[in-house]
Amino acid sequence: MTNAQPDILPPSNLVRLGAAPADKEAAIREAAQLLIAAGCIDPQYADSMMRREDVAETYLGHGVAIPHGKVEDRGMVRRNGLSILQVPEGVEWNAGQTVHLVVAIAAESDAHIDTLRRLTNLLQDEEHLKKLFTTNDTSDIINALSEANAEPEANGAPAEDLDERFEWTVDYPSGLHARPASAWVAAARKASGSVQVRKGAAVADAKALVSLLRLGLRQGDTIVISADGPDAGSAIDRMQATVTGLSAQEKADAQAAKGPEPTVKGWTPPEEMPVIAGIGASPGLSIGPIHVYAPADIAIADTPTPLNEGGNRLHEALTVTQTQLRVLADDTLRRLGEAEANIFRAQAELLHDTDLITLACQLMVEGHGLAWSWNEAIERTARDLESNDNEVLAARAADLRDVGRRVLARIDPSLENRDGDPLPAEPCILLAGDLSPSDTAGLDVERVLGLATVQGGPTSHTAILARTLGLPAMVGGSEALLDLEDGTEVILDGQAGRLYPKPSASAIASARDWLAAQEEQHKREIAERSLPARTTDGHQVEIAANINRPDQIELALSQGGEGVGLMRTEFLFLERSSAPTEDEQYETYRAMLDGLEDRPLIVRALDIGGDKQVPHLNLPREANPFLGVRGSRLLLRRLDLLATQLRALYRAARDGESSGLSIMFPMITSVGEMQRLRAVADSIRDELDAPKVPLGAMVEVPAAAIGADILARYVDFFSIGTNDLTQYGLAIDRQHPELAAEADALHPCVLRLIRMTVEGAAKHGRWVGVCGGIAGEPFAASLLTGLGVNELSMTPRDIPAVKAALRETSLSALKALADKALACETAAEVHALDREEL
Repeated sequence: MTNAQPDILPPSNLVRLGAAPADKEAAIREAAQLLIAAGCIDPQYADSMMRREDVAETYLGHGVAIPHGKVEDRGMVRRNGLSILQVPEGVEWNAGQTVHLVVAIAAESDAHIDTLRRLTNLLQDEEHLKKLFTTNDTSDIINALSEANAEPEANGAPAEDLDERFEWTVDYPSGLHARPASAWVAAARKASGSVQVRKGAAVADAKALVSLLRLGLRQGDTIVISADGPDAGSAIDRMQATVTGLSAQEKADAQAAKGPEPTVKGWTPPEEMPVIAGIGASPGLSIGPIHVYAPADIAIADTPTPLNEGGNRLHEALTVTQTQLRVLADDTLRRLGEAEANIFRAQAELLHDTDLITLACQLMVEGHGLAWSWNEAIERTARDLESNDNEVLAARAADLRDVGRRVLARIDPSLENRDGDPLPAEPCILLAGDLSPSDTAGLDVERVLGLATVQGGPTSHTAILARTLGLPAMVGGSEALLDLEDGTEVILDGQAGRLYPKPSASAIASARDWLAAQEEQHKREIAERSLPARTTDGHQVEIAANINRPDQIELALSQGGEGVGLMRTEFLFLERSSAPTEDEQYETYRAMLDGLEDRPLIVRALDIGGDKQVPHLNLPREANPFLGVRGSRLLLRRLDLLATQLRALYRAARDGESSGLSIMFPMITSVGEMQRLRAVADSIRDELDAPKVPLGAMVEVPAAAIGADILARYVDFFSIGTNDLTQYGLAIDRQHPELAAEADALHPCVLRLIRMTVEGAAKHGRWVGVCGGIAGEPFAASLLTGLGVNELSMTPRDIPAVKAALRETSLSALKALADKALACETAAEVHALDREEL
């Protein structure tokens, strides 16, 4: 469409200036009334507009909303029409969204597509748009829509800063990349007005991640961050605190990215050899055949999609993908660490970028299909990032394509499996042009010996994940990598960043000798991992693993795990379009028990709700999710979910030759909740004639810790989730960009809540475990043991270090350490208690 349709542009009587609706519904109904009075729609169409708000997003961005009715109600449209409500003071649309122009659309077919295209073009000229928010002349708005037929051209005017500002010289060694940029965005979005970042004449919207990244900020660049609006001063203070507060962490991360100094001299080739050079990304040596990974090039059909339908489907795909990324970040946090989890948090932030979403909408407006439009928007933006001469920012194109692929799979499930040929049966060294963070995080380390890629740098997310997974890796190699034939024997040196094709027999022998020496050292570590965590004076602490699936049992046990202290069952419900059946859950739980034989398995009942959303369960959104219906509160309101899960668990306990099963319920706050949960469990157990299993409560809120002496009468054990206990105890969102660093689980007040739990449990002979993040830190594990905790459950990779730390000291010394920690006034003082004094 290139020409305006006269009947869809509004006459002056359908533009109302200076409106002041009380809320979103009043605004929609007032705009709808203009269309009703003009004979464009039936009165009932206003209700259809409200119903559409329940299923899809109508906020277009930059203060503009486009309410319109549901597709099935188009019969209520008498003729095409458009009404515009100007709200100078703004009206809240959804959380964090303020609308100044309400553009209500009535269209019998797709006649409104031209208007939507014009609106998205108009959004690019933010200064012009702001004038429309307060103009006293209706013709200004009508003419703006009429003229917005193409992208607004730059007027060459110099960039101007907003009312409040501060100047800063970038001191992040890697420049402004996705992870710190996402923190900037989070801080900026709290401002009611605009927040911008200017580098020279280039200006970026601080509330849009891709816009920020396009500035290509490097270390040493001088920028001006400015804000306007009624809270401009506090917005600038917040931005300054966020921006400068990240400097220390960015410098530490950059140092860590260089990799630790090798404790053993690396391998030196015994002779001159052909070599493909790159950049060392993850230390280690591997020998084996290569597999050249080539993602399938799947054509995406460009089938036009009705704009209403496309918008609804895109909104749903973005919502589901954001949920998947939150869960992936949570899982990565527990398996790999905070820095690795932040990779996927930053990816989730990309999906909030209005420029990216607007571009996809513009392409649909032009008549393209949803899947094609989304993929094209991703590719254009990724190519823009790749053209940046800052290689750190250019590397973010891989993240954008990664997250774009996830959304694409939700839009069209047939595009979900885009991988190339599967890995060969034998372990191999994987060669690729590039690997996405998702691909890398999901690699089977038993089948992949190492990685070598053409693209990427030592600070790329793929490199970070490879180091965490312990895979030798080289990045930034030449295209010659991809010319090697599958199965070619190579030696990969991740420390030096070298790949040696077709090495000689003597070179292979030399490399194997070096690896054999490393293996001997590794075997000694493995032998020590199997020893119990018994202190020098004979006190033993049970050490378990946090895992999600049966296939993770082998790794947990090989690292010295003595059982599973936390199985997170919410992962059974994600990455799928419907809840798992009772039989599907049964098979998983039975496989867990069989894999563990007689070892303990503690299963946490479904822990979702509030901030943890599972789209196919259609849970209500909450204004304050952390204090809402989540965990056991949800289970008691959705007995269908609770009963199905308990039936599967009790069947698993009843069948088979062994069962070390225990069940714990999340987010317990009262005796009444535990009594009701136990009653449901006992009823199902009796019905199935299943054995009794211990039923425990998770201590995640202060109420459970303070009342542990009462709650202990109704439970068989406690398991403390220190992440949530810290969050609720200190009233700090642990993902808050400004406050997260203060959410320290070693705060003396959190330690006192743990001590209260232990003392309350002891009055009734109950044991206490900890399955939160600090259980896997040697110093924190020492404190927890001194506080009286009986069991520690952690990421498998953390088990050897924790066991070693506990074997080095006595329980009496640990108790003394815990007493000192409880007497501290700050978390910093607790951290200062050096373990050397033990």
